[in-house]
Amino acid sequence: MIREKWYEWKNWREMVHTTWNPKEPGVIRIHLIPPRFKWFHVVPSVAILNGNQIIPVNESWAILLTEFIKQLNRYGDGEMSEEDLAEMIEIVCGNMKKLYPYTDEELFREDLMVIAEVFESIARGQTPEIDIGQMDIGSYAPYMTAPHRMDLMVSAMEKDGHWNCNQHCLHCYAAGQRYAGVKELDTDAWKEIIARCKKAKIVQLTFTGGEPTQRKDLFELIYAARWFVTRLNTNGVRLTEDYCRKLMEAELDNVQITFYSANREIHNKLTGADHYDETVSGIRNALKAGLSVNVNTPLCRENAEYTDTVRFLQSLGVVYVTCSGLIPTGNAARRESVFMKLSREEITEVVKKAAAYCWEYGMEISFTSPGWITEEDLRKMGLSVPSCGAALSNMAVTPAGDVVACQSCLNREIFGNMRNTEWKKIWNHPASKRYREFSRKMEQSCPLGED
Repeated sequence: MIREKWYEWKNWREMVHTTWNPKEPGVIRIHLIPPRFKWFHVVPSVAILNGNQIIPVNESWAILLTEFIKQLNRYGDGEMSEEDLAEMIEIVCGNMKKLYPYTDEELFREDLMVIAEVFESIARGQTPEIDIGQMDIGSYAPYMTAPHRMDLMVSAMEKDGHWNCNQHCLHCYAAGQRYAGVKELDTDAWKEIIARCKKAKIVQLTFTGGEPTQRKDLFELIYAARWFVTRLNTNGVRLTEDYCRKLMEAELDNVQITFYSANREIHNKLTGADHYDETVSGIRNALKAGLSVNVNTPLCRENAEYTDTVRFLQSLGVVYVTCSGLIPTGNAARRESVFMKLSREEITEVVKKAAAYCWEYGMEISFTSPGWITEEDLRKMGLSVPSCGAALSNMAVTPAGDVVACQSCLNREIFGNMRNTEWKKIWNHPASKRYREFSRKMEQSCPLGED
C-alpha cells in the first residue's frame, strides 16, 4: 500500500499517452488519466481509447500500464523488433518487481498481454474475451478534473468586418452569436491554449469554427496537437487532394464533413452557397487520402429524404454517418429555421429508415441530439442513446479564448479564459458545475432545446 501510494504521488501528476500502430490502419491512441490523488482511498484510473471509450483500470494495472507506456515513449516512433519489445517488457517487469517484490514476474507479463488484447478488442468495437468493465461518464464524473474533449473554435464567423465562411448555412449555430465578429487569436495564442489543454489532462481536441479551413495555419495547429486525438469539423469545400494530403501529414485522426443532401438544389439552398460539387469532391478526396471520415447531416423538413443521402454517401465509399436535429441557437433560432424543424414523430421515422438501410448495407450510423427521439425508439433501431455532455464530456474554447459549456452555448455563461484563467477555476466555476450536474444525470435532453 505504501509503495503504491508513493509511486502514484510521484508519477501521476500528469496523464500518460501512447499510440499503437501510428502509421497503419487501426491506430489506437491510449490516454491513461489518473484520478484525483488520495492517500487513503483508492479511485480507479481510466484509460480513454481513441478519445471515446472509457475503461476503468484498477490500481496495480494502472501502475503496470504507466510503466509500459513510459518505456514505449522512450523508445520513440521507429518500428520495434521482437527483441526490442522483449527487452522493454523485461525492464517493465523489473520496475514492477520493486513495487511488488512478492509477485512472480510472469504475472506482470501475462497482465500486459491481457491489457493489450482487451484494449485492442474494445477499440475495434469487438467484445473482449475478458470483461474488465466499461464505465459511463456519468459514473466517473465525481473523479474528473477536466472534460475528455475540448472544441477549439479557431475561426470566427466574421473577420475584419467581412463574412468569414465560404457558405451561409441556414441552420448555422455560430452565426449572429457573441463571438461572430471577434478578433481571431493568432497561431501562438492557439498553441498556448493547446498546451494548456494538455496540462489540464484533456485527451481530444476538435478544430471547429465557424469554418476552420479558413485559417492558413490550420495544418500547423493540428500538428502541434498531435499528442491528442484530433478531429476536424468542416463543410468540406476546401478539401482538395493536396489539402487532404497535408491533413494526413499533420497527423489528423478524423474529419467530420457536413453534408445536407444528395440533392444538389437542397444542399445548396441549406448552405446558402453553390458548393455542392466541392463538398462531394472533398468527401472523395478525404477518403482517397486515407483519412478517417464521418459525414454529418443536420435534419430538417427540406432534407427529410435522408435515406437517399445515406445511399449516395455509401456510393462514395463512406461507411460512417451521423445525423442530428436543429439546436435552436444562432441562425437555427430564427423563424425560417424553426419552421423547418421536424417533430419527434417525423424525425424518428426519418432516422428509422436511414438506420435500417445502414444496417442492411454494413454502414454505421449515430444520432447525436439528446431528447429528440425517445430512448425506447433509438434502442429499437439499434442506435446508442445520446445525452448532453456540456461541461462534462466536452467544453468549447471560443474564438476569443473564453471557455463555455459547449460550442452551442456561445451566448451563455463564460467560465474563464483558457489563456489567463487557472484551469481549476474554470472547471469549478459555479456555472460549469451547474451544467455538469445536469450532464452527469445522463438525461436524454439538452438545456438549449428546453429554452
